[in-house]
Amino acid sequence: MPGTPVVFVHGAWFHALCWEAWAQRFTARGFTVVAPGWPGELPTADEARRRPDRLPDLGLAALTEHFTGVVGEFDNPPVLIGHSVGGLVVQRMLADGLGRAAVAIASAPINGVPLPSPLAGPGAPPEEKAGREGAQLPLSAGQFRHFFANTSDERGAAELYQRYAVPAPRRLITEVGGGPSALTTVDVGRRARGPLLLISGQEDLLVPDAVTRAVYKQYGDSTAVTELKQFADRSHSLVVDSGWRPVADHVLDWLARQDIRAVDSGA
Repeated sequence: MPGTPVVFVHGAWFHALCWEAWAQRFTARGFTVVAPGWPGELPTADEARRRPDRLPDLGLAALTEHFTGVVGEFDNPPVLIGHSVGGLVVQRMLADGLGRAAVAIASAPINGVPLPSPLAGPGAPPEEKAGREGAQLPLSAGQFRHFFANTSDERGAAELYQRYAVPAPRRLITEVGGGPSALTTVDVGRRARGPLLLISGQEDLLVPDAVTRAVYKQYGDSTAVTELKQFADRSHSLVVDSGWRPVADHVLDWLARQDIRAVDSGA
């Protein structure tokens, strides 16, 4: 008897391997898990950092289309779990009726909710002002620790960087950080959709908790289930750092409260 499908969507500056611990935990609970890479993603983060010229200049439309295709391969609507830009993608798909439920973790904002300066806008995090040319925006180890893993110690942040950090497509970052647009618009008033859980880290410097709370308020007119969970002392790396397990377990518990279980009784 196949388990309920779960599709993981990673965010910008992360490799698909960032979901490896989540995939193991959800699989152990009986879910059928897939965590696909983005189109053109290289096998490892190290290779992506060494060969950014081999990565496509991916935009949000192509990314959403890619994961829409992944979701369409399942006979039953999957649970959608996304981090950062992936959180934006899963919210768009849920609003389009493509998922059974969605979890958006430290999600890039929707519907014109601004990111605070200096993190807003089309550039990479501003620590070194590097990578102004080319299709990819690289991320240094220092940038990663400062903006992504600011609640980790130096060694822990370095290990996360080596395994998971990759350049991000310039086009995608421009679209996500460039203000209101059709590409980042989500129908927050839709009632005929599955439940949505928004998660924030209260020490997140890249997508601050206030941004997630502002998005949560936008869903206020919908009668569909929408919930917010805030994790204290957690940064943007909350899906991969040493505190990932409580976040994953909260998602599992939330799914159970929505009566979404690894194997449906009627399956």
